[in-house]
Amino acid sequence: MMDGSSPTHTDPASKPAIDPDRIRWILATDCGSTTTKAILIEKVGNEYRQTQRGEAPTTVEEPFADVTVGVVNALTEIGELAGRRFIDDAGNIIRPATETEGCDIYISTSSAGGGLQMMVAGVVAQMTAASAKRAALGAGAIVMDTIAANDKRKPHEQIQRIRELRPDMVLISGGTDGGNTHQVIQIAELIAPAKPRPRFGGEYHLPIIFAGNRDAAPRIREIFRDGFDLAVVDNLRPVLEQENLGPARDKIHDVFLEHVMAHAPGYDKLISWADAPIMPTPGAVGDILQRIAERDRINAVGVDIGGATTDVFSVFGGVFNRTVSANLGMSYSISNVCAEATMPKVLRWVHLDMDERELRNRVKNKMIRPTTIPQTLEALVFEQAVSREALRLAYLQHKEFATTLKGVQQQRTVGDLFAQGSASHSIVDNMKLDLLVASGGVLSHAPRMEQTAAMLIDAFEPEGFTTLAKDSIFMMPHLGVLASVHPRAAMEVFERDCLILLGTCIAAKGHGRPGKPCFAYRFTPSVGAALAGEMHVGDLKLIRLTEGQTAEAEIVPDRHFDVGAGPGKPVRRTIRGGTVGIILDARGRPLELPEDRADCRARMTRWVADLELYP
Repeated sequence: MMDGSSPTHTDPASKPAIDPDRIRWILATDCGSTTTKAILIEKVGNEYRQTQRGEAPTTVEEPFADVTVGVVNALTEIGELAGRRFIDDAGNIIRPATETEGCDIYISTSSAGGGLQMMVAGVVAQMTAASAKRAALGAGAIVMDTIAANDKRKPHEQIQRIRELRPDMVLISGGTDGGNTHQVIQIAELIAPAKPRPRFGGEYHLPIIFAGNRDAAPRIREIFRDGFDLAVVDNLRPVLEQENLGPARDKIHDVFLEHVMAHAPGYDKLISWADAPIMPTPGAVGDILQRIAERDRINAVGVDIGGATTDVFSVFGGVFNRTVSANLGMSYSISNVCAEATMPKVLRWVHLDMDERELRNRVKNKMIRPTTIPQTLEALVFEQAVSREALRLAYLQHKEFATTLKGVQQQRTVGDLFAQGSASHSIVDNMKLDLLVASGGVLSHAPRMEQTAAMLIDAFEPEGFTTLAKDSIFMMPHLGVLASVHPRAAMEVFERDCLILLGTCIAAKGHGRPGKPCFAYRFTPSVGAALAGEMHVGDLKLIRLTEGQTAEAEIVPDRHFDVGAGPGKPVRRTIRGGTVGIILDARGRPLELPEDRADCRARMTRWVADLELYP
């Protein structure tokens, strides 16, 4: 404490109730596995703006073993930049704010120490186990493994796997309410004797969340009576064709805060500082994407590509899904990307002549030195080619996971069930996608915005009209948790400072012979003269329309192509510009590139010039 006029609050009970109208200074941190990122949000006039950012190494491991050391360092840097003191002499956050020092709200997210790591289990891999996995992923967890009665492993193999894992918690689901209890009890009897050890050692009991058949709950309580901390919540699949993920997700967040965070070094102090529950970083990103999709009544996809993993988030028709591709990343996992995609597919996106042996050495060097950035044009082009394949593969995995039959609140008749059999259909529909948001180093820090837009379009293959954007400084986690205590501030900062609009992609679905007509276009911008022309199959075109500008667009596709209203049917829509503008894509969907290397390079060279990627 500095003096009598600047109290600090470390006891949650002593914190005053938050009055949104009186909030002027907001501090938010995201404690990542390597870096703690902090932002300052201020009330400027009558609106909230993000004004400063700072970062420091995360200190959850030895020699510090106290996460708050990194938080204090990041907040001290912000204070120096803002000319305002936020940390007192005792190393605590100064609150409440005065005119010269302190903040009104402090919030945080965390993925330090590997984030939230879970094991999930269910009776049927494609149904209750998939629901358990979806609940865990939606809460921001990394799912280490999924145990199911039909996962093709023998019981002794499953037991060995359970013993090997060191999860933060286990989520068990299985059976519909009122149905057979035998199989879900068998799953529990497999897990309990295996005695999975918690990641932070044996000082506390491993949390188990049971979200299965309510009739099995009494027996489940007996099985996990000793040596476990059991919580029973509403069934994830109360009936066969309905999914109820909310209670399990909420309990995961509670357990994460009460058990996992409380046993991690320094987190008890961090929890006492925070004005809202600390959330896993991916869970907070998912929350803000859901809020934006709900507010604007749109379908949205967000991606966060990191060094080891790629997270994909989607909201279609109000249904949220998240997947983690743990083997697809740009440094630690870059060799996995090249192996899974194959080098010829990576090289499809390269317009320069490159030696494959040299590229393989480049990949190994990136794994050894994960923080290095490209120093030459060739290195940059290759890295962005790898990113296209990492994003493409992660999106394929996401679409396979986000399916209707396993999905949320689908109502069908018995006849529908027999007609569909075991087939499932992805709810992810690129023609209905309104907003595509990019984050992660290779996307956010690309030297030119045009490169970010091109990577998104080539990897995700949006159809029809899609707004492209990127998270400016990876601010979405901070805003996700801020939205729970001050929604207005979160939304204003998201719109004005977080989201950088790249522009609009207009792409035709279908195929035709190269050079043949694909679609005609006419744009009437809010400022300037109208522009009209025709796109031929295989063409890309960049039309500059700056941020803040709009245009009335009319697209008339050839009878073999669809831009949203059906094959050959015109579409009229108001579109937004951005730092890149309008990208017209007549390459067809699904996107097919020539197998011949020389032909493919020639096309890529043309497309690179069309989009002004590497001038």
